[in-house]
Amino acid sequence: MVKVSFNKALALKDPKKETLIPDVQDPEAAVWVRQRSKVWCWCFCLGLALVLSGIVVGGAYLYRYYVLEEDEVFVCGMKYFEEDYEFDEEMEVEVGMPLRQIEENVSFFEDDEVELIQVPVPEFKDSDPAGILHDFKMRLTAYLDLNLNKCYIIALNTSVVMPPKDFHEFLVNIKAGMYLPQSYLVHEEMMVTEKLDSTSDLGYYINNLCNDKDTYRLQRRETILGMQKREALNCHKIRHFENKFVVETLICEP
Repeated sequence: MVKVSFNKALALKDPKKETLIPDVQDPEAAVWVRQRSKVWCWCFCLGLALVLSGIVVGGAYLYRYYVLEEDEVFVCGMKYFEEDYEFDEEMEVEVGMPLRQIEENVSFFEDDEVELIQVPVPEFKDSDPAGILHDFKMRLTAYLDLNLNKCYIIALNTSVVMPPKDFHEFLVNIKAGMYLPQSYLVHEEMMVTEKLDSTSDLGYYINNLCNDKDTYRLQRRETILGMQKREALNCHKIRHFENKFVVETLICEP
């Protein structure tokens, strides 16, 4: 008969000694792990907030300069008489004077108090296509004659040029069909006085329009002493509207 026996040392092993994780842990080490976890969480949240704010700011920038500008371009036209008087339709029928029409594209940068008028090639030959920029902060107007590829700078005439906010509202009302624009023609004559070496000090918008182009300063002709109306001059016309009437700007070189 075979007797089977077990070694007490093997049979009565303490199960606690077989566990892989010790029962006693260092409390300071546990606190350090929790603090590191909190710091990492705060860093992650701060980084996420910075990324989201960057996306918002970048999106607003793109929206303003690519979406709003495209939507705020007004393609508009105005009918007017050649005479320097205001007529209504009944007088047109009685007098038999035809109406002419002018078209232009207008963009607004109201936060910067700037309006940009683009005059395409007109249907009549005695006027040049042009880009006209009115900067109310710089108190300047720039004319870019596209036929000559030259820029002309003059002090802003606030008695003729409607401010961007008011002009914007005027064009919105036209677009909404509140009334049809029908107006008259006024004239202004300007003389080239000097050539400018740089446009960098004329503000961002004018510099962007006239950079790398021959640029000249203008003066209104009636303010130049000794200037005779019948002098032989080299002149170019730009017809446009920046108010409730059409303006013919005559730019002359001596």
